[in-house]
Amino acid sequence: MTFVIPSDLAPEVYPLAWVVGTWEGHGVVDYPGIEAADFRQRIVFDHDGGPYLIYTSTITLMGPDGEEGQVWSQESGYWRVAPSAPEGVELKDFQHPLEVVMADASGLLTAYFGAVGNGRIDLATRFAAATESGPDVRGATRMYGNVAGELMWAWDLAAFGQELQSYASARLTRVDGPAVPEDADAVGGSDDDAES
Repeated sequence: MTFVIPSDLAPEVYPLAWVVGTWEGHGVVDYPGIEAADFRQRIVFDHDGGPYLIYTSTITLMGPDGEEGQVWSQESGYWRVAPSAPEGVELKDFQHPLEVVMADASGLLTAYFGAVGNGRIDLATRFAAATESGPDVRGATRMYGNVAGELMWAWDLAAFGQELQSYASARLTRVDGPAVPEDADAVGGSDDDAES
């Protein structure tokens, strides 16, 4: 995937440069006790020059004829490449440690740790906490990957008395982001280049 590292992106988050931009697409939620449903999603990975990315996501259910339905999930947070991996986490040579905090409008706050490298992000919960009326989530994993220039993700969840299992997944296309000039090799590169 060819992309451009924004000139004002903090060097600390270069390993995440390939996700910077706005992504939109479709997915499905399917979990015990929740009726399977198709959804639309919009994810924005933005930056303000600080050593982190600003993350927002909105998932909207789709009606039977593809019309837009109710908002299913809204979450926001911060993603940063950590200075070192947590104790007990071993990284491969091409990976960088990752820390993520997310707050969901449902009343859930989640901290993740994981790794980013070669166009793939793997996350697992460090903790999940909810407000009194928030969802009963005990843990989760998320995987994001660059597949032929698209952002594919999968979310496994341990919640509502269920063991960790598939909860949702989606396939998203970049709809806005740093412009890739015609001479992209001179100023951009691939996700592998951003890892070096």
